[in-house]
Amino acid sequence: MKPKVIVYKKVDSTVLDYVRNTCEVIYFENLDSQTLSYFYQEIKEAEGILGSGLRIDEKFLKQAPKLKVISNISVGYDNLDLPQITMRKIMATNTPGVLYDSVADTIFGLLLATARRMPELNQMVKSGKWTQNISEEQFGVDVHHKKLGIIGMGGVGAAIAKRAHFGFDMSILYHNRSRNLKAEQTYQATYCSLEEICQQADFICLMTPLTPNTVKLIGEKEFKLMKKSAIFVNGSRGATVDEDALVWALQNREILAAGLDVYTQEPISPDHPLLTMDNVVTLPHIGSATYETRLKMAQLAAENLVLGLQGKQPPSIIKAIFA
Repeated sequence: MKPKVIVYKKVDSTVLDYVRNTCEVIYFENLDSQTLSYFYQEIKEAEGILGSGLRIDEKFLKQAPKLKVISNISVGYDNLDLPQITMRKIMATNTPGVLYDSVADTIFGLLLATARRMPELNQMVKSGKWTQNISEEQFGVDVHHKKLGIIGMGGVGAAIAKRAHFGFDMSILYHNRSRNLKAEQTYQATYCSLEEICQQADFICLMTPLTPNTVKLIGEKEFKLMKKSAIFVNGSRGATVDEDALVWALQNREILAAGLDVYTQEPISPDHPLLTMDNVVTLPHIGSATYETRLKMAQLAAENLVLGLQGKQPPSIIKAIFA
């Protein structure tokens, strides 16, 4: 008998077909008020689940007594209660590697757009307000040959450093739980304390995963340490920043600008003060959002699921929380 699995995120038909070759699949393109009750009926018999974003905690796991494999279509896994999952000897996997370059493209593009005020000036042109040469008040700032501070030198952080070092001749400072010797050798990155990055960097890019140790990692203290000319970019998770402190820093010109792809609440409330500021560039959490990359992520997640249910070692089993 094929093991029963639930796929609770829209995926390409090729991915579904791959899983269906060895599993009985219950498929939800999305979970909403109409499908959630059916989902929880089916979870009682499921041995595997594949999707992203759903909070897998003690309450959930009590409703899924037969669960053996959790396959997250994401490099992050802050939605997973790993102690509870580990206690029940359930295998959990994620999808690192395949999305690093796409996310790095997004975050570096966000950095450029913020520095050169591209969304703001694009709107000026489209609204018919470009009637003469722009004034100095509308100038952006250079990116090339500046200091970039990367907080979290994992796979995505290293991909950002590569673009900055080879493409823009930037000096790289970084902070991480442990030193990344490859980044130091390849991109001449300098290992620094968090305080040193805040004080020295012209651009500060936050790329750490969300863990108990990184909640509100950047707050009022850190913003006060930054240069008045600093640009802050967050591509990690919204909760890694004290959002009230970020609003305060921008309103009081403690920093020059911010580029954001993530927020404490997603989707962000339309009346949030960040959305009223010209010196903030906002994206709707699109880090890995290309068809090619999302397909690769789903394919890897499916392989993780199938191999795990077969009692084999998946390509990307989650072994520990990292920061």
